[in-house]
Amino acid sequence: MCKSVVRVQWDDLSEGFPAFLTLVATPLTFSVATGLSLGLISYTLVKIGAGKYREISPLIWILTALFVLRYAYLAIG
Repeated sequence: MCKSVVRVQWDDLSEGFPAFLTLVATPLTFSVATGLSLGLISYTLVKIGAGKYREISPLIWILTALFVLRYAYLAIG
């Protein structure tokens, strides 16, 4: 599993930051789902902020929207 960490493009902020956030959030929250969702949301936000929104696939857009709705629902309830 650690071999895939080496393949992350750490010099590119739009790739490295979401990967780092996922790596840190997963053990700190004790939830793989929470770590992955935070990484996916941050990936989308960083790509939009860097102007690379065309690199985001339609599936990532859908998953990001679902995770944001999940957190919005949890905040209300």
